[in-house]
Amino acid sequence: MKKIAVIGSGTMGNGIAHTLAQYGFDVSLIDLDNEALQRGLQTISLNLDKQIKKETITQTHKTATLSRISTYTDLKAGVTGATLVIEAVTESREVKLRLFRQLSDVCANDTILATNTSSIAITQIASVTKWPENVIGMHFMNPVPLMKLVEVIKGEKTSVKTIETIMQLARQLDKIPVEVNDSPGFVANRILMPMINEAIFTLYEGVSGVEEIDTVMKLGMAHPMGPLQLADFIGLDICLAIMQVLHDGFKTDKYLPCPLLIEMVNTNELGVKTGSGFYKYPPGSNDLVIARRFAR
Repeated sequence: MKKIAVIGSGTMGNGIAHTLAQYGFDVSLIDLDNEALQRGLQTISLNLDKQIKKETITQTHKTATLSRISTYTDLKAGVTGATLVIEAVTESREVKLRLFRQLSDVCANDTILATNTSSIAITQIASVTKWPENVIGMHFMNPVPLMKLVEVIKGEKTSVKTIETIMQLARQLDKIPVEVNDSPGFVANRILMPMINEAIFTLYEGVSGVEEIDTVMKLGMAHPMGPLQLADFIGLDICLAIMQVLHDGFKTDKYLPCPLLIEMVNTNELGVKTGSGFYKYPPGSNDLVIARRFAR
């Protein structure tokens, strides 16, 4: 496996491309928007600079890493010659199904099609392709260059060869792959998202405030980041989308998203990406400023 295509140049897509290129793979980074591609490349460059500052890589390594990444706005051109395609677009079932139908038409019949979905059924995604045995989940954690875990999710028809190939690739990237079966939310988000949702309910019902809830979980449960701050970093729209997948998949009110989460998404308070969520994030500042949001 030499050339790998990554579709989507957002947070996860550029992180995956960064990691692949750093470990010697030629990467085609694909996005419909050329400006988004340039922002993605800029993010990769800045993150490589951070690694240089920490003395984990050199300037020579940065130059070599960036030289391995090519950008494309044309899907067919971007995936041509790739032995693996990793999809990292928005967490929308409709968008992913449409994309995988297209990939099935433009990729070679032995190309592995991986999705970075954090919740949507791999079997369903595979069902719209011509070769479901080649479809697999490869769920990286954010930030991709730093986080060790990769959830490797097998669909009902995913072949053993496909699973073994992706497990080996993850190890080549110095990640720790964990094989899981196809189920809404898989392991990571089936556990994480209800916890975040419950933290939002705790705020919504007036049990405690934002900082207090996060402090309890950081100091009492040794979490490096509180659930409300983590939700801001994930994106509240993503949290809501995953809760809706869980609710639709399991058909139980246990996974109903908190009304406050829905309200914040509707008012575009999505966390870091919009500058305001449970906390505020001033432009150009690394300081965390508590949002004026009170328990109700």
